[in-house]
Amino acid sequence: MSYGIEFVPGNISVKQVVNYCKLAEQKDIDFAWITNHYNNRHCYPTLAAIAQATDSIKMGPGIMNTFTDTPAAIASFMCTLNEISEGRAVLGIGPGDLSTLPKLAIEASKPVARLAEGVKQIKALCAGEEVKKTGDMEFFDYDGAKLTGVQLPAKKKQIPTYIGAQGPKMLALAGEIGDGALINASNSKDFDIAIPLIKAACDAVDEKKFKKFDVGAYTAMSIDQNEKKARNAAKIVAAFIAAGSPPALLERHGLDLNNVAKIKEALGRFDFGAVGGLVGDAEIDAFTIAGTPEMVKEKCENLTASGVTQIIFGSPLGPDMTNSIRLLGKYII
Repeated sequence: MSYGIEFVPGNISVKQVVNYCKLAEQKDIDFAWITNHYNNRHCYPTLAAIAQATDSIKMGPGIMNTFTDTPAAIASFMCTLNEISEGRAVLGIGPGDLSTLPKLAIEASKPVARLAEGVKQIKALCAGEEVKKTGDMEFFDYDGAKLTGVQLPAKKKQIPTYIGAQGPKMLALAGEIGDGALINASNSKDFDIAIPLIKAACDAVDEKKFKKFDVGAYTAMSIDQNEKKARNAAKIVAAFIAAGSPPALLERHGLDLNNVAKIKEALGRFDFGAVGGLVGDAEIDAFTIAGTPEMVKEKCENLTASGVTQIIFGSPLGPDMTNSIRLLGKYII
């Protein structure tokens, strides 16, 4: 089992993110994943700052996409980050945030095919290949592209690629082309469904592939010695996840669809007071890991038993981020 941690450089500064990553490294957390949202501080310079301030923690965007960034730009950045960090770079990449892309006047068409092509070109460029036009690609049929002014990763130490996946097609793609997956879920029920899809895709490529595949649970975490404080801190995150979930997922977790509709309506009018009153234990337990260290440890053990190999401690972490990182290091890792 390995452990990761997510930071959103939105409400916290780059300097704060770097300091939290240094603390996470001291607590033996293995990966730092930095979110990529156009309206926040950019993950590229943030990751470069983390690389220079740390010694052992691996780091990468969590996650990029091939709508807002081209495969060539991503490849160039990842090789640069790998050089700065002396071989600790990891790439998190996915289909793109379908709630954000329309705001940027981007039509998110054929996300699975686009991602598959993008990852293929990124891997080729990072391996030092000259990517020549083939006529077989719909989105990124590069014509003589090659990275010439960057330090490339060693041949046997290529940058691991983690695919951000939730739906069946993306989970299958992760198993086909990825070294790991970043799955936005906190409940073992979701992994009982996701992992067999990944394994089947891995087996179709190579029967030995799944043994090395890193299944990442990108959780919504909130830990505190005070159970009430921990669970209250997770309410808004649970609300947003519930509001954006399809009915089948809500039914899987036995949630009241009428109550979720009320949560969604309250979020739409930014009435967070009402949201707090509507979100109960059912929503919190379905979509977050929230509570005391003992409660969190039990939930993490459930994820491990389901086949998860990397637990990522995601936002909000808890009512006090520094204290949460210390508790995670002391009781969970």
